[in-house]
Formats: sequence, structure tokens, C-alpha cells
Amino acid sequence: MKILFEMFFAFAGVGALTFGGGYTMLPLLQKKIAARHGWATDEEIMDYYAIAQGLPGIIAVNTAMLIGHKRKGFPGQIAAALGMAAPSVVVILMIAMFIQNFLHLEWVRHAFAGVRVAVLALITDATVKLWQNGVKDLTGIIIFVIAVLAFTLTPVSPAAPLLAGAVCGIVIKERKKKKR
Repeated sequence: MKILFEMFFAFAGVGALTFGGGYTMLPLLQKKIAARHGWATDEEIMDYYAIAQGLPGIIAVNTAMLIGHKRKGFPGQIAAALGMAAPSVVVILMIAMFIQNFLHLEWVRHAFAGVRVAVLALITDATVKLWQNGVKDLTGIIIFVIAVLAFTLTPVSPAAPLLAGAVCGIVIKERKKKKR
């Protein structure tokens, strides 16, 4: 039971600092979950994150559930998901109760602008780390370029390039194994 509470509070800490979407949580997961607790490796976190993007629902909660399941099965899933979601629920409730009273204040608008810039920095950091750990050869670069083109030039669902990239990765790795 102690580990479940530990998981809840660890993921609540990540959830409390994840502003701007799923990409911003990657550096936090790498530091808190991989480095501090050792519940998953950096590579596993990237894999779980990639899988979570292709699933319905909130990427952060999906990723937490995959890590929680790896560590403690179904109870770990629940503890991780509740921990990741709890700070957001509390903040959303507080904002919903009071936001209309403060939106007209100039310092509030400036604060939101500052948060957007900080989120951009977090997303850039996560993108660089994903690139370093995920794109290791020419095949990875080709899959990356095709996925970017699919995302930017077509109205295709994000799940399609993710699944296509996964299938290509598997097929290519298997072919390389057979050639050896």
C-alpha cells in the first residue's frame, strides 16, 4: 500500500507541474519517475508516451497508467492515473470558480503569456530529447519526415502516422535481423 501512495504523490507532483499538454511532462517524468524512483527507464517512458498518444483520452493520464501498471499492475494504474489527474481537477475547479473575477486584470493576462512561453521551452526540450533517443538512423529520419508531412499536409488522425511508424519500425528491424 505504501508504494501506491508513493506513486500517487509522485504522479501528482508531475501532474501539478504539467502545464501546456503532454509534451511538457516528459522532462518531469524522466527526472521524477525514471531518475528518482526508477519505476521506468527513459526509453520505456518514451515508448509509453508514444503508445499513450495513440490511445483515446488524456496523454498524461494514459502514460501514467502504463507506468503504474508496469510497477504495480492494476492498483498501480489507478494510483498513477488518480495522482496525475488530481492536481488538474483541483486547479480547474478553482479557476472555474474565480476566473471571471480576474480576467480583466492586466497582470493576469501577462501571467498567461509568460506561461505560454515557458510551455514552449518545455516542449522544445522534450522534442530534442525525443529526437536524440528516438531517431537513431536514416530509417528513423525517413519515418520522421513522412510523419511530419502527414501531420502538416493532411487532415489525417494522429493515430494513423503513429501506427504506420510503429509497423514500419517493426518491419524494418525484423528485416535487418534476418539479413544478419
